[in-house]
Amino acid sequence: MKLKQLESILGDVTQFSSPKIDLEQYPTGPHIASRLIYTAENSFGDISEKIVADFGCGCGTLGIASSLLEASLFYIDYEALEMAQSNTMELEVEMDFVLDNIQDLAWRGPVVDTVVMNPPFGTRRKGADMEFLSAALKTAKTAVYSLHKTSTREHVRRGALRDFKAKTAEVLYELRYDLPASYKFHKKREVDIAVDLWRFTVS
Repeated sequence: MKLKQLESILGDVTQFSSPKIDLEQYPTGPHIASRLIYTAENSFGDISEKIVADFGCGCGTLGIASSLLEASLFYIDYEALEMAQSNTMELEVEMDFVLDNIQDLAWRGPVVDTVVMNPPFGTRRKGADMEFLSAALKTAKTAVYSLHKTSTREHVRRGALRDFKAKTAEVLYELRYDLPASYKFHKKREVDIAVDLWRFTVS
């Protein structure tokens, strides 16, 4: 599947109508999601015919993109599975769902090759982003793809390599995250945030 086709399909994914600020629920738009999954597959072969877990799946965009590229999928979330399930049925893709809290996750399912995620940035609850990364690196057999604010780059790199024992930590792209006004305290219609697309490998 070509990149533009994947992005077009992901444009049909229904996003949150009432996002929860304490969970930092923001949509992963089709532009960023398509590039994350397309790069993971076409540059590294980490999606097609692999077992992929979408951590904190939200509306399911990353997981749906992975499934469209022939991955076997697990969605893991604590709050948003209903929305993800609705989207997967609408787009006729198949996957399994796991209701769990990332902090308490003790994975007992099949071996997961690749974890994909757009975790909380840790703005509302400090350290939330690194909790997701820690859990992902404990679960993945091969690689983790994750989005983090560019301003936290050195913190993320240090945590991954020193604290979580990742084998490698590489920024593949710096992207612009168009964050729409989702909450009452947002004063602008949208904000442009610099984010890094990371690939971590597991030792």
